[in-house]
Amino acid sequence: MDLFQPHIPASSHLAPLAERVRPQSLEQVIGQTHLLKEGSPFRRAIDAQRIPSMIFWGPPGIGKTTLAQIIAQSAERPFRQLSAVGSGVKDVRAVIKFAEGRPGTILFIDEIHRFNKSQQDSLLGAVEKGRITLIGATTENPSFEVNAALLSRCQVYTLKSLDLEEVRELLTYAIEKDVVLSERDIELKEIDAIYKIAGGDARKSLALLEIFVNTFDEDEKIVLNNEALMAAAQEHVALYDKSGEQHYDIISAFIKSVRGGDPNAAVYYLARMLDGGEDIKFIARRLIILASEDIGNANPNALLLANACFQSINVIGMPEARIILSQCATYLATSEKSNAAYAAINEAMRYVKDAPTHPVPLHLRNAPTKLMKNMNYGKGYKYSHDFEGEKDHQEFLPDEMSGKTFYRPKEVGSEKKIRKFLDDKWGKKYKD
Repeated sequence: MDLFQPHIPASSHLAPLAERVRPQSLEQVIGQTHLLKEGSPFRRAIDAQRIPSMIFWGPPGIGKTTLAQIIAQSAERPFRQLSAVGSGVKDVRAVIKFAEGRPGTILFIDEIHRFNKSQQDSLLGAVEKGRITLIGATTENPSFEVNAALLSRCQVYTLKSLDLEEVRELLTYAIEKDVVLSERDIELKEIDAIYKIAGGDARKSLALLEIFVNTFDEDEKIVLNNEALMAAAQEHVALYDKSGEQHYDIISAFIKSVRGGDPNAAVYYLARMLDGGEDIKFIARRLIILASEDIGNANPNALLLANACFQSINVIGMPEARIILSQCATYLATSEKSNAAYAAINEAMRYVKDAPTHPVPLHLRNAPTKLMKNMNYGKGYKYSHDFEGEKDHQEFLPDEMSGKTFYRPKEVGSEKKIRKFLDDKWGKKYKD
């Protein structure tokens, strides 16, 4: 629980390179310029030591833990660290008790998305009363994985993977400043292979550099190039086929394959994610979104199956969950597709944002009081069941929007029937 438990010192040659060159101040952090640049709201708050409870959201290996440590050190605050993987309510309560006589204690929880509801609830009172300042780190969207009550008490900051030039800057810094690498003759000729494999993950980038350097004798000149790096990396593939490897690229390819109707590509990318240790709930959530966004009313059963998939994998777990995910992915891939519902809400949201706010027609308004009835609220409303089969029996949109169309069903699957229903009911008034 205590960050400062005995461990190999960062200065030791036995410590990993990423630990040896871990930044000790915000000025040493590479990347995250959108947060750390002078004058940004985040930087102003940290410099002024007005530290709110916060959640860092972003991919692995980009400095979430490092930032939490630097914030605590710069503010000279008591600091405790938990990992949600091996901690529970008892550990949280121990930190809260520790903080009773130490105002401003910062509690850093890594992988906070892995805390269940009761574990997250145990933090609420202490965070709300200011007994602790919470800093959480998560690779998952906190809107899905963090309780709304706790989330409302935290600022959410999004962290980004390093880009190619930032990776180059990181590697150059390590070669110049590290106690081991600074003694070697190293030339950074090409780094594209490191960037491709690590995907902007700073920790993995440094690990790959260290692996490559260790393949040479101490007195050899080392020229880092793509071909040599790939050859060295093949011998250490286990380093980067676990959680987070090409996380965003692979899920993107997976979703696009399902959307494009290719079940073979879908199961291939699914296998890549499962083999790499991806969170199965993350995959299932993306399938739920796709079932509504890309299939919609062309096949309403798709959303039901995707929801059933999510519920099932939570009960079953791996390795059998792979079967359920495969069934769902192949079903969605081979289903008829329509993004009409997705397009409809997007267009309606744009209209609401840009157009004037039109009053609700009087005949559609609720009239719970006598005053409202006297003001003709609800007057003239036609109960739709009494007018079955009649076309265009009543206007539901404001007068200024009469005839406005947002939802345009396609001639596919169940939307064929929906389109016919709308054509029959609204006739020419229902436009493409």
